[in-house]
Amino acid sequence: MYTFNPGPSQVYPAVRQYLAAAFDEGWLSVPHRGERFTALVRQTVAELKTKLNIPQDYFIFFTSSATECWEIIAQSLTERGSFHLYNGSFGEKWCDYARALRPASRGHQFELEEVPDAALIPDDAEVVCITQNETSTATQLRDGAVLNLYNRCQQLGALLAVDVTSSLGGIQLKHIKADVWFASVQKCFGLPAGLGLLICSPRAVARARELGEKGHYNSLLSMYEKMLNFQTTHTPNVLNIYLLCRVLLDRAPIKAIDQHLRDRAARLYQFFEDNPQFSPLVQNPDTRSTTVVAVQAAPALIDETKRRAAALGLTLGNGYGKWAKSTFRIANFPALPDVAFEQLTQLLTTVQA
Repeated sequence: MYTFNPGPSQVYPAVRQYLAAAFDEGWLSVPHRGERFTALVRQTVAELKTKLNIPQDYFIFFTSSATECWEIIAQSLTERGSFHLYNGSFGEKWCDYARALRPASRGHQFELEEVPDAALIPDDAEVVCITQNETSTATQLRDGAVLNLYNRCQQLGALLAVDVTSSLGGIQLKHIKADVWFASVQKCFGLPAGLGLLICSPRAVARARELGEKGHYNSLLSMYEKMLNFQTTHTPNVLNIYLLCRVLLDRAPIKAIDQHLRDRAARLYQFFEDNPQFSPLVQNPDTRSTTVVAVQAAPALIDETKRRAAALGLTLGNGYGKWAKSTFRIANFPALPDVAFEQLTQLLTTVQA
């Protein structure tokens, strides 16, 4: 059985063995202030930097989820508010959440086939927030688009924060071209939900120190001070940190994973372009996601496809928002083997509404 749901999604089969090992090795009862835990954190951070090409001077923090990172960015990196560029529900929710904490926060919505212009960023921006891979719309901002936004932020003295929940660990990212990156592990890392990663540049940490905000249990400045000793502000998800370390040790470097997913995405998009019953939701190849593919068709065909797939043990992701009835989504995540996609495409060639 395989699930193409874009989150929580397919876990690596080896997670079963990792869980047994964690129990046998006593990780479920390890004190989070002890040397054994700090050694695990040190190793996990080192593996993340090595396998994902994260700059050595960037800081990595553990949170409960990517959603919690929205809160940390708002409370610890802004005085007045943030500016958001979005084209889907998760980017919009991030903007709404920031506005609840910092009422001066504002945003601009762009279209599925559009690449946002860096000139949209206002001169008084403190933190510019983008969703690099929007799960709800299956769109993606390429490196060039992120770089243009970052250059504009540099000119203004603003920070660039990037939600990479559906791409971190799946595609190669130029981490040096943004100040904050964050994600959860239940997607491209092939792990159970319950752990978030927050990656910060020295500029972001300097901003946190300048603002000095320490009024929350996960204020970024407090997290930074604890992570200097490879500790956390709170009792963390030790099990998932252990699982993350094990996955990273067994995985190929991001360059190889990135190429595999890009090749597989290209085949998927070509398949749907050649199939008269289906078509990609996003028509512009420059804004299509590599890791989440949204497919549109007549609602009756969508229902029949999901029903037939489920009968074969293949779970398709539902459409989102206004596309809920006319699309399904396919996660192109590393934990899904090629054989799963072969079974899916074979099925799709036989489905009739």
